[in-house]
Amino acid sequence: MLSKNINLSGKRVLITGAAGFIGANLVIAVLNRYSDAKILGIDNMNDYYDVGIKKDRLKRILEITGGDENRFKLVEGSIADKELITKIFDEFKPEVVVNLAAQAGVRYSIENPDAYIESNIIGFYNILEACRHSYDKKTPDYSGVLHLVYASSSSVYGSNKKIPYSVEDQVDNPVSLYAATKKSNELLAHSYSKLYGIPSTGLRFFTVYGPAGRPDMAYFGFTNKLVNGDTIKIFNFGNCKRDFTYVDDIVEGIINVMQKSPDENENGVKYKVYNIGNNDPVNLLDFVDILQKELIFAGVLPADYDFDAHKELVPMQPGDVEVTYADVTALENDFGFKPSTSLTEGLRRFAKWYKEYYG
Repeated sequence: MLSKNINLSGKRVLITGAAGFIGANLVIAVLNRYSDAKILGIDNMNDYYDVGIKKDRLKRILEITGGDENRFKLVEGSIADKELITKIFDEFKPEVVVNLAAQAGVRYSIENPDAYIESNIIGFYNILEACRHSYDKKTPDYSGVLHLVYASSSSVYGSNKKIPYSVEDQVDNPVSLYAATKKSNELLAHSYSKLYGIPSTGLRFFTVYGPAGRPDMAYFGFTNKLVNGDTIKIFNFGNCKRDFTYVDDIVEGIINVMQKSPDENENGVKYKVYNIGNNDPVNLLDFVDILQKELIFAGVLPADYDFDAHKELVPMQPGDVEVTYADVTALENDFGFKPSTSLTEGLRRFAKWYKEYYG
């Protein structure tokens, strides 16, 4: 059961991770649809990947706003900085909060666990605390946070054998620290929703891709390696499947969810979780085949490129899973929406962007 709609027109919206892949695309979509919405973004602009791509995303936002800080303003800082988050909530008084700031990546969590605890645990806790105290500071024109939407991940399903993955499934067996932090976000949000009445919705994203994405993702990393003449490694000897979800579909899902906060469930908690995935897992070898065709079509690689000489099948890596497959029934039932962009179309748009961006 969902409560009445939240009209984003004229609302103050806080988006964390606003220079990130999903965050920047969300900012752009909200700006284009709601000319009087006021967006405050926060991003620590770290160098986990090329900061130049993050700056380029921010330039696209600037082109829309013309530098009008009443429409969009970026605060450079970390959500793990509690004093900063408290200051932002006190001064901006957000009505809708979308937490997309996180340290991403499964394999990187094995190498650098501190970053995940800081951003994904402490940072998210700071957001929850600020949402909680927003109700202490109500005024005639501010009712506190109406809805907290936050990024979870398909990684919470771990090595579940049942597919497709349903939000009704048990998710108690994470196989990476990253997955564990995302599951903890859901648990923390549930407890804060129960204790303090914060309406919260978690979104389990499935393998997001598209133009100006994260270079550590397979499609982007493979492209970089192929352009440089390096060998790409295909894990589990090519026997993995991924539910690739185009970024515009992810953003459409977020905007739908932002506008409907969950009503109390049977346990008296204003809490909900949804999968956002393409509902169509693709074998990695098929994925690479589509990618190479689109890279040739876009002119990123020559027509006679020898792909077989640049592919290596290798064993599964720690923290990886064999299949991701989203059951999006709940999303479709509650919002009449599910992702629909085909992998071919999505990779074509990525290849076109890559050609234009890198020449």
